[in-house]
Amino acid sequence: MTSQAADGPETVVASRRSKITPEREQEFYDAVLEQIRECGYDSLTMEGVAASTRCSKSTLYRQWKTKPQFVAAALRANSCPRFSGIDTGTLAGDLRAMAQAAGNWSGRDSQLHQALGHAVFQDKELQEALRDALVEPEIGAVKEILARGVARGEVAADHPALEFIPAQLFGVVRVRPVLEGRNADAAYLTQFVEAVVIPALGLT
Repeated sequence: MTSQAADGPETVVASRRSKITPEREQEFYDAVLEQIRECGYDSLTMEGVAASTRCSKSTLYRQWKTKPQFVAAALRANSCPRFSGIDTGTLAGDLRAMAQAAGNWSGRDSQLHQALGHAVFQDKELQEALRDALVEPEIGAVKEILARGVARGEVAADHPALEFIPAQLFGVVRVRPVLEGRNADAAYLTQFVEAVVIPALGLT
């Protein structure tokens, strides 16, 4: 019996996967998300990604098996808490800084959400990956910023508006492209924070 046979199929697959470097893997993920933004989820194919990244489609199928698994992996690999590091010393200052940060990436994220469309609701793994990559990290960061404001005594812990701040911030980012055909850029989000969020919390 050869050593490869003795190792079994799982070891052979692991050996094949190990040939893809982290840099090359990220290149695949970037290509997947870019094609979704440009063409939509339904038009994305493993063959198209293989062609754009100059690899064989068998390499992609061996690594990720199906399109939903591939997209889910790409979403998780590109998870990046965009509000991390924001701490101006005041809750109002943090909210304004968040508006600026959100405006810098809202276009690409909104484009990705729209391009994924109904596929997110039809595939549970895809839905969970989207939440892991683009929803939960930001919501967690917003809640942390609000908690610091409560700890500093800037807003009461039982203030009724606190619960709805994450939904307000992310809702306006997602809905403006639908209502007005424009992204919620930094200027728009800053105005929203000044006119709606800060007054709702009783801040100045």
